[in-house]
Amino acid sequence: MPDSTPAASAPGPQPVPSASRPVTGPPEADSSWSVRKALRSPRRLTTEVLAGLITALALIPESIAFSIVAQVPVAMGLFTSAILAISIAFLGGRPAMASGAAGSVALVSAPLVVSQGEKGLDYLVVAVLLMAILQVLMGVLGITRLMRFIPRSVMVGFVNALAILIALSQLEHVLHVPWAVYPLVVLGILVVVFLPKLTTVVPGPLVAVVLLTVISVFAGLTVPTVGGDGGLPDSLPTLFLPDVPLNLETLRIVFPVALAMALVGMMESLMTAKLVDDLTDTHSNKRREAWGLGLSNLVVGAFGGMGGCAMIAQTVVNVKEGGARTRISTFFSGVFILVLCLSLGEILGMIPMAALVAVLGVAAFRTFDWHSVRPSTLSRMPVSETAVMVLTVVVTVVTENLAYGVIAGVLVASVLFVGRVAHLTRLERVDSSDADDERVYRVTGELLFASSNDLATQFDYAGDAEAVRRVVIDLTEAHVWDASTVAALDAIETKYARHGVDVEIRGLNEDSAARHGRLSGELG
Repeated sequence: MPDSTPAASAPGPQPVPSASRPVTGPPEADSSWSVRKALRSPRRLTTEVLAGLITALALIPESIAFSIVAQVPVAMGLFTSAILAISIAFLGGRPAMASGAAGSVALVSAPLVVSQGEKGLDYLVVAVLLMAILQVLMGVLGITRLMRFIPRSVMVGFVNALAILIALSQLEHVLHVPWAVYPLVVLGILVVVFLPKLTTVVPGPLVAVVLLTVISVFAGLTVPTVGGDGGLPDSLPTLFLPDVPLNLETLRIVFPVALAMALVGMMESLMTAKLVDDLTDTHSNKRREAWGLGLSNLVVGAFGGMGGCAMIAQTVVNVKEGGARTRISTFFSGVFILVLCLSLGEILGMIPMAALVAVLGVAAFRTFDWHSVRPSTLSRMPVSETAVMVLTVVVTVVTENLAYGVIAGVLVASVLFVGRVAHLTRLERVDSSDADDERVYRVTGELLFASSNDLATQFDYAGDAEAVRRVVIDLTEAHVWDASTVAALDAIETKYARHGVDVEIRGLNEDSAARHGRLSGELG
């Protein structure tokens, strides 16, 4: 089984898949386990529960950090991860995938929280509920199939922009702060980076958070802490009714944010599902994953959560380090988050912000696809592909909205692709016709609006009328894709008819002939 996926499938520089490197984990960690089968196997069940614990320990630091990114109480992020993990364990389509309060969704939602002031959390919950409904509709209507139309260059731009935004969101926590913050950040980065080289039994981010908390407490350092922002959990989450007017003005405020959150969350979840597919050599139901994510976020919103999606780094921890293969691990990751948060709430408040800056800083660095900006890569990559990637990053960073960047990248990539296809279309005169009164033109390439609109101007109507009485247009090496091409062929026939020349169109393949036969003469 491969132990990674190409960079197009997951954010960050990923190692090349190799069938020779097995996935780490228990010897029995294959892809054939179902929940029912796992419940009947004590060894497999133990593996799943322990994987859930490891994943929970990996989720807690980043859930806290992404709460800060979204500018919401820490409890909101922690409970989001717990509720989402528990819910999607029953509703999701990809076994062993870890979900929680993700940075991509937090980045999109943060401006809404800030702009609405004291009512920011209420408006955010409304946006989460609307996001959930949109994701359910996307899944039910099969819109997830449109993901295949997102080019690799846009995907790379998406993850690079995500990394940059995560890094930029931490600047406020390292500017104008006590001097002790800086050595703590450096130490935290060193732990997160180098501990996995020694052992993977305990997640590096968790060790960094614990170590920096112990140092800051026992050394009596006066540094910003998580507890300073308040909102730490002290009880189980309860149903939450947002205090906002239910009118069109509220819809106008939250809909753009909800749509962006839905698209970004869906994209990251499907990318992560593809990653797990590659890691386990299995196939997942992306359509079910879409509406399952929506229903899970609906539960999250009902309890006042900030919304989330699948998380790539934690999923890798669950699948590779923990050896998980079923939804049991996902379920227990949520349960363990609740247990740990409620039992260690006071300790969580002591965590220095420097620890979260270190965790997110390394996460941002690892998320960025450094291979995409190497000189050797840029020299081989077509300029248009690089331009699309850069445009996606620039639009995302400027607007601070990942959805805008993806949309801009897809639109520009589509235009550039159509332009390349149009330039490959050729018209040439063939002089080998046996008939003296017949002239043959051969068209090669893809015929669509961009390439066929000027096709009618390339024929010598007057000259052909003086020389022959019949013109053959050979489309054996061409394909008719749209009504614009059919209209262009009709125009050619009309122009020749005015000069008393008959036109025969031959060589149409089955699809082109069906389209031409259905539309020819009906377009005005």
